[in-house]
Amino acid sequence: MIGTLSLPDRSAGWFLAACVWLALPCLASAGDLKIYPAEVSLSAEHPYQYVVVVEEEQGRAVADHTGQVQWSVSATDVARIEGGNKLVAAGNGEATVTASIGSRRASLRVKVQGLNRPANWSFQRHVIPVLTRLGCNSGACHGALAGKGGLKLSLRGFDPQSDHFVLTRQALSRRIDLADPAASLLLRKAARQIPHGGGRRLVEGDDSYNLLLRWIAAGAPGPQPGEGALRRLEVHPATLLLSPKQSMRLVVRAHYQDGTVVDVTPWARYSSSHEPTAAVDENGKVTAQAPGVAGIVVGFDTLVAVASVIVPYPPLAPEDAQRLRQAPRHNLVDEHIQATLELLRLPPSPPCSDAEFLRRVYLDTIGRLPTPQEAQAFLHGPESQRPDKRQRLIDALLERPEYVDYWSHAWSDLFLVSTRKLPEAAMWAYYRRIRRAVADNEPWDRFVRDLLTARGSNLQQGGGNYYVIHKDVSDLAEATALTFLGFAIGCAKCHNHPLEKWTQDDYWAFANLLAQVNLKSGDRPGEIIISDRPEGEALHPRRGLALPPRPLDGPPLPADSPLTRREYLAQWLTAPDNPYFAPAMVNRLWRRLMGRGLVEPDDDLRASNPPTHPALLQALAAEFVRHNYDVKHVLRLILNSAAYQRSSQPLPGNVSDDRFYSRYYPRRLSAEVILDAYSDITGVPTLFNRVKSAAGDALTPTSSYPPGTRAIQIPDALVASYFLEAFGRPERVAVCSCERSSEASITQALHLNNGQTLNEKLREKNNTLSQWLQKGMTDREILEQLYWHAFSRPPTEEERRQCLAILAEAGQQGPQGRREALEDLAWALLTSREFLFNH
Repeated sequence: MIGTLSLPDRSAGWFLAACVWLALPCLASAGDLKIYPAEVSLSAEHPYQYVVVVEEEQGRAVADHTGQVQWSVSATDVARIEGGNKLVAAGNGEATVTASIGSRRASLRVKVQGLNRPANWSFQRHVIPVLTRLGCNSGACHGALAGKGGLKLSLRGFDPQSDHFVLTRQALSRRIDLADPAASLLLRKAARQIPHGGGRRLVEGDDSYNLLLRWIAAGAPGPQPGEGALRRLEVHPATLLLSPKQSMRLVVRAHYQDGTVVDVTPWARYSSSHEPTAAVDENGKVTAQAPGVAGIVVGFDTLVAVASVIVPYPPLAPEDAQRLRQAPRHNLVDEHIQATLELLRLPPSPPCSDAEFLRRVYLDTIGRLPTPQEAQAFLHGPESQRPDKRQRLIDALLERPEYVDYWSHAWSDLFLVSTRKLPEAAMWAYYRRIRRAVADNEPWDRFVRDLLTARGSNLQQGGGNYYVIHKDVSDLAEATALTFLGFAIGCAKCHNHPLEKWTQDDYWAFANLLAQVNLKSGDRPGEIIISDRPEGEALHPRRGLALPPRPLDGPPLPADSPLTRREYLAQWLTAPDNPYFAPAMVNRLWRRLMGRGLVEPDDDLRASNPPTHPALLQALAAEFVRHNYDVKHVLRLILNSAAYQRSSQPLPGNVSDDRFYSRYYPRRLSAEVILDAYSDITGVPTLFNRVKSAAGDALTPTSSYPPGTRAIQIPDALVASYFLEAFGRPERVAVCSCERSSEASITQALHLNNGQTLNEKLREKNNTLSQWLQKGMTDREILEQLYWHAFSRPPTEEERRQCLAILAEAGQQGPQGRREALEDLAWALLTSREFLFNH
């Protein structure tokens, strides 16, 4: 039962305890001293490299000693250290740079070449990153649609050719001064030497100022083909193990396809995936805040890299330490979850009771409550003592017909099944195709391939309605990425994605794979014939031409390929080595069962939104692929894990955990599940006899849903139901898990108190309560039945005592008073947190 726990305050002294645990070993232990990067190449264009000296334990950086070390350089005519962490070229040659602290030393090799030749400045490689870092080309400044102050740059530098023209040729070329570079308007305004509406952006003599000055002095060269081809981004150190308030610097380097490696620490963008755990400033200095795990997201140009920050909880009490050591591990899920709990020192809650598990797994697997008979058989029946009874129950539930109802409804949310964009006949065909896939446990890759390559009538090939819903090529491309890859690419439609590596070219090359889908009306009402046209292109809006059709991160469709564009897309999408397809699906399955995704939200699998358990996500994805994309196999794996079967009751040591699965996270039941449960318990079915128009401004009678139809069996999101709308049923307008809401609201409270849905079911003359009274059941017997129906458990002694006392007092007012008291009791149970939440 869910209740309010009074937990001891663990905040006092935890910071000191953590500092003692982490800081003292760092200063006294024989951890490895390391310099990042370990090798450095400097040149005229890149005459310096920022460095960081850290102490490492088991591959994790635990302390930043950069400010405490003594530096020595074997050849001072080759390089020198400035400012404590900046390695600067002095002359051509090679040298060893050594950092010392006490008796420990760490070294790096530096090679300087071409220092005396003229620098080969690159507009795209050098200038654009500076403008981006300074915010000059942001949407709030000169990157706005109309620009600012007469200067318009492309948003975040996605159009270097245009930007170079604007800076060097537009406005009579007055923005730069080749004869006197320091007098250039570009520098003087940004350094606030003359009035500038954007404030001071440059400091004379700093890295950014000097780079722009040298570029202008070299003649302000423009972008050249291939000069900005960035291959990868690296960040050091990659994993940080810190105590609260402890800080550490990062170093970021860009690797280009021509082999050049550049220090981009000053011009990278930094953000934290979880600010409460770790913050990062604009210079890449990370500061731990509170226990947890965070990803420090580092962006440069179109690439993103992530450094992990781990901040353990305070030392465990002996009983919690023992609980952590002895935590059960049922399968690979638990191996990964346990590793994180041990690293963070989070004690797991004990396993849930059999009654809690029974109710939980029924709701999560088939979307309904167990009957009292099913509950009592599991808890007290002949097989209740079997050690594998939970596993056997999971297997049985996955084969129940209600499983098909529940998961067909879940995927109907994802695929936007509704008469909003589909005629009723097409909507039913679409739903039946999804339902058949669930009933047959069709491999996910096969189902997706069939849907993406569907041809012919949408009434016969129900999956083809995917194209009927998403007619526009841009909408189709974005929906395909979001539905099957788990991330949005919409930002790249008009400009390079601000947070991801996807460029505008990537977007339109991907969209071009879907540009030849042909839809024409069939002979029957609602019928659309889907085919492939031999022509049709998605034109790049800036370039004015069609890019070769190409998947995201994939090779273009060969000109001589026998595959259609859709077939090529489907082949790439469902390939076992696709890095996005399987993780996107297993993350959705994980969220359905565990309350939050390993990546949250579950349709935001950006590199800049890292998973809480990256190794677990990859392991589940590999398992999914290895078992031929068997959805039930992944569900079975998660349901059988100790992580899923933990109690939802927090311990003092894990009460603040909401991301690492040290306990089960209670969550409100979905609108459909609650409404069906009310119908089941009261014995009064809900009638669904009206459908809203697509615009939502009219209601039409329907006979498509006979009495007894469950809410979870309704395919159309426009079937009218005030209850379902109030409790967060999605409209199925957009591919977004955010459409379904589980948040509490005043509307819900008012409807439960004064609305018709539950109150009318409880007052119905032929409902379950009436049948119990007609049978002459006592108050105690009815009370027991109510608890078993609602909570899959008997009342506690205290609950029984209080309820029976209330009923006895009401019974003195006669049959009507007793009936009203029983209705009030049932209402109280069916609106309680214990009933409305899965726990």
